[in-house]
Amino acid sequence: MEMTLYGTSWCSDCKRSKQFLGEQRIAYTYVDVDSDEEGRAIVQSHNDGKDIIPTIVFDDGSVLVEPSNAELAAKLGVQTVAKCAFYDLIVVGSGPAGLTAALYAAREGMEVLVVERGGIGGQAGITELLDNFPGFPEGVTGAEFADRLRQQAEKFGVEILAAQEVTKIAVDGTYRTVTTGDGREYAAFALLLTLGSTYRRLGIEGEDDLIGAGVHFCATCDGAFYRGKKLAVIGGGNSAGEESIFLTRFASDVTIITRDPALSASKVVVQKVEENPQIKVVTGVNPTAYATEDGKVVGVVVDRDGTSETIPAEGVFVFIGLSPNNDLAKNLVEVDATGFIVSDPGMQTSQPGIFVAGDVRSGSTKQAASAAGEGAAAALAIRRYVEPLTSGVRPSTVDALTPA
Repeated sequence: MEMTLYGTSWCSDCKRSKQFLGEQRIAYTYVDVDSDEEGRAIVQSHNDGKDIIPTIVFDDGSVLVEPSNAELAAKLGVQTVAKCAFYDLIVVGSGPAGLTAALYAAREGMEVLVVERGGIGGQAGITELLDNFPGFPEGVTGAEFADRLRQQAEKFGVEILAAQEVTKIAVDGTYRTVTTGDGREYAAFALLLTLGSTYRRLGIEGEDDLIGAGVHFCATCDGAFYRGKKLAVIGGGNSAGEESIFLTRFASDVTIITRDPALSASKVVVQKVEENPQIKVVTGVNPTAYATEDGKVVGVVVDRDGTSETIPAEGVFVFIGLSPNNDLAKNLVEVDATGFIVSDPGMQTSQPGIFVAGDVRSGSTKQAASAAGEGAAAALAIRRYVEPLTSGVRPSTVDALTPA
């Protein structure tokens, strides 16, 4: 099957798709829309005028937009099946928490499967630079960090499915089960949820239609579309400050818009923002709408003490906090008022045998270093939970799915 992948050199999802195709030895044509206007026009024609990449066009006329590895695998007929039906531990998610827990558990002799629907490394993997992770004094790119995590986990025998989505988790007697997108079911003594989180939206009128067409949530993914243009960043925390600094690589200037009277980011980030002549900070205003012309963003409408004004911007990046990716678990385990999964000090949820770590856990700090620490703590707790259940005999495929 012939195909053309439209993307850019800086797009992490494009890199993931290219890596997946390379690993499967599948030939494709690549078009960099940063330097090919015709290619960019093709992307927009398939996405209602929006710049959304990767866009993959197949010779049968079908199109995949921002496909997961699982979606690509299904389209190409690639089988993505785990080697076994039963494991000591199944980890859902492959960010710092998930892979750290996996390698710790594997070092203890446990059989571990990691299931990841997207790119290895989670949000950390698409971060431009991690400069506060211990052991990397010069910082490390998200892509390199993710690669190192994967290599270390696989070194200890962790099996990773990077092209599968977990569609269901369940309790079956002594065992915990996951169902994947291809309908297969895998069982384990314990399940660790490292589901991560996604950037929260403003929720103002018209936002959904403008995502990818002027409204974005990932500076490293979409910043380069705005070379020499004016940008607005909404939010006042570390993410807003750090991503604003990154966006000045492309934009002529960046305006940070926050409802608070001052930036809430760390002192280091605030200092960097203040020292950057391309960044302006507007405080004490409430974004109420996106200003548009001919379907394109031209600014952000804000309210200041009852007075409305428009801040010019050709693109808007929103960083106002995180929402938990809890869809798989919210009806099975306890969640807090904001939807994050509640755990005890040992990272175990309200459902015995199901553990949680990282951004999706209630009370977590949403930092890569602490996520890794939580992963290590969870692995130790899981080992203590699993040891009495093993008794030296691994269940057969049938046993694994039979209530105790």
